[in-house]
Amino acid sequence: MAEKEEDVKLLGFWASPFSRRVEMALKLKGVPYEYLEQDIVNKSPLLLQLNPVYKKVPVLVHKGKVLSESHVVLEYIDQIWKNNPILPQDPYEKAMALFWAKFVDEQVGPVAFRYVAKAEKGIEVAIKEAQELFMFLEKEVTGKDFFGGETIGFLDLVAGSMIPFCLARGWEGMGIDMIPEEKFPELNRWIKNLKEIEIVRECIPPREKQIEHMKKVVERIKPA
Repeated sequence: MAEKEEDVKLLGFWASPFSRRVEMALKLKGVPYEYLEQDIVNKSPLLLQLNPVYKKVPVLVHKGKVLSESHVVLEYIDQIWKNNPILPQDPYEKAMALFWAKFVDEQVGPVAFRYVAKAEKGIEVAIKEAQELFMFLEKEVTGKDFFGGETIGFLDLVAGSMIPFCLARGWEGMGIDMIPEEKFPELNRWIKNLKEIEIVRECIPPREKQIEHMKKVVERIKPA
């Protein structure tokens, strides 16, 4: 009965950190949903119909209302289902969570993966630049169990879906130890804490399958 009342559908892709983080949020809130796996190359008529602007996952459909872009979707989920809040109530803390989440997706992701994958000759320089970005996150999580404090929050969902369970598999496929424990003890402690959360474990893509997928992504973005 509850499933019909909620009427939630999620269009996603198994390897996408953007749709995985939405799954984590729905599970954290205890919201039943129907998951619709998408082919991100040969895009389905449904995906193109529901997200004609970006033509990407994730797409959340709630009682006929359609939302796309993962940060927008996460904020919506937090507004609709009030239990287990993922965004801070304090306006400044909320703004900073959104700030660092944008930093992860717009700076860390492209530099730490795409830029590194393209930098065949100057890869040491690319790695150093990426690690400088990770140092900001290292400082941000120092002394805390999660970025959200004692429980996982918005930034944990964004950074967690992107860094350890997506980018790290890409680095592994390239033979790169991007965030070694001796240099980033706080980030590695945070990753261990994440893996202890059941709803996170349920949304982690299969490791070997993900590594192979990321190897193919690397081949596509490497210089010709």
